[in-house]
Amino acid sequence: MKNVAHFTFGIFGNISALFLFLAPLITFRRIMKNKSTEQFSGVPYVMTLLNCLLSTWYGLPFVSPNNLLVSTINGTGAVIESIYVLIFLIFAPKKEKGKILALLTLVLAVFAAVVLISLLALHSHTRKLFCGLASTIFSIIMYASPLTIIRLVIKTKSVEFMPFFLSLFVFLCGTSWFVFGLIGKDPFVAIQNGFGCGLGIVQLILYAIYHKNKGAGDVGSIEVGKMNGKVAN
Repeated sequence: MKNVAHFTFGIFGNISALFLFLAPLITFRRIMKNKSTEQFSGVPYVMTLLNCLLSTWYGLPFVSPNNLLVSTINGTGAVIESIYVLIFLIFAPKKEKGKILALLTLVLAVFAAVVLISLLALHSHTRKLFCGLASTIFSIIMYASPLTIIRLVIKTKSVEFMPFFLSLFVFLCGTSWFVFGLIGKDPFVAIQNGFGCGLGIVQLILYAIYHKNKGAGDVGSIEVGKMNGKVAN
């Protein structure tokens, strides 16, 4: 029964995480249509890519047993984020392109370092501990990014920049992976997604308070899409 519940919450987590990974599509449709990145930042997508890579690595059986579902969704996320970064680099101005390329190089170097250290210098429990800590640190950083949107909602008393369904999927995704981590007795999965669950609750509460003041337009989806690039482990 425990294994069934663990698998079930992992599947729910995969589905809700996929919706969040696909949320920025509206941003990139606009970028490709206008052939310009305008004022959008590529940093969130590069950082999300790093988070997905680290989480994919952490979920592999020889690093962290019983977390393969973490690897499947984050591996998918890594592919999606790579496409986002590539599109951004194609249409970004020269200065911004150089900035993103430098950050991408750093991100890939960090990931390579984690992989090499965990393979060559660490074994068993210490390998899981090292990779889990690396994944958790960057995941919490990613989950902290929506705080700017929450502050904006409170300041403007409007949910124009925080669409309901994205907030809902932040909650569902964070909750699914939080329970997945608890059932699997994996603090690295549970802690970071506990943050996501709490963040989703705050967003839904704010939506309930200010929903009558919501606006319409691409910007809301774009901004929340950027902030929710990472959602699982």
